[in-house]
Amino acid sequence: MLEQDIEPERRIVATFEEVRDAVLEVASCAERSITIQTPDLEPGIYDCEEFLEIVKQLMLAKCYARIRVLVTNPSKAVRSGNHFIALMRRLNAYLDVRNLHTDYRGKFNDAFIIADESAVLYRTDGRRYDGILGSGEPAIARLHLEAFEKPWEESAFNVEEHRGQI
Repeated sequence: MLEQDIEPERRIVATFEEVRDAVLEVASCAERSITIQTPDLEPGIYDCEEFLEIVKQLMLAKCYARIRVLVTNPSKAVRSGNHFIALMRRLNAYLDVRNLHTDYRGKFNDAFIIADESAVLYRTDGRRYDGILGSGEPAIARLHLEAFEKPWEESAFNVEEHRGQI
């Protein structure tokens, strides 16, 4: 079935469990890439075993897989012992995590995960759980990916800031 043949679907999420399940659903759709913008790698969501297994399988099965993560507050994730950080250490050739440049802090409070250009979970405020899960709408995925690109290019993970922790 071609991507344009997929029937668009949207669903509202509002609880921690719904967000976690939606993240798993989006990540499971990925065949080439996963793009994430998150405040702090959200414990229980991006470090749950099911998500980490999906990411690991994608990276190991597809040599061209690309996973990009833009984090607003990486020190919180490091301090909390987030399991995603441990996966990043082991598979850093496939996984790129960047610290959101200070120029963008306060301007970007949203959080999202995008699989390829096929599925998106978008939340206007990464500190809250209400959002919209959409699949089969590549134009919406591309819109979020385009907004992600400039902050991504201007951000970098400050290894010196977290030396000994990462």
